[in-house]
Amino acid sequence: MARAFNTKVRHRDFSPGDLVLRKVLHVKPDSRGKFSYKYDGPFVIKEVFSGGAVILSDMDGTENALPVNADAIKKYYP
Repeated sequence: MARAFNTKVRHRDFSPGDLVLRKVLHVKPDSRGKFSYKYDGPFVIKEVFSGGAVILSDMDGTENALPVNADAIKKYYP
């Protein structure tokens, strides 16, 4: 079963300078339910760690202190 799952997993490489969207993991009390945004951003990747974590910064250059798991981001193509 694990071998069948692993054949469908697609490896994603991120490098510093890439534009990404971050998945919204929190639910706001004033959200619009199923019509709320699923991703926010775009963000710029500042640093990539070996365990799959990345440090993001806003487009204006302010850096976020907490790392984000690579499973919660996807590439953004403007």
